[in-house]
Amino acid sequence: MLSVVLTIVPFVMVTHDAINKKILINIIVFCSIIQIIVHLIFFLHLGNVSNQAWNLISLIFTIFIVFILVLGSVWIMTHLHHNLMI
Repeated sequence: MLSVVLTIVPFVMVTHDAINKKILINIIVFCSIIQIIVHLIFFLHLGNVSNQAWNLISLIFTIFIVFILVLGSVWIMTHLHHNLMI
């Protein structure tokens, strides 16, 4: 239920366009971070259990690889844009 609420709240706020855009972006980011935590705890079962160490190590490694891929892609696209626009 918490995951559904964290999805519906930003959706309704965006569709009604009732508040400032900066506040709206902060709310969306906050709800997304909370939703990531909810998914990690309730769906992937990454709790405070001591035998979950390998799952946590795998998660950290996956986040690191995704970070490298996204940053590398942005870096490559920025340099391509710079080189092609001159």
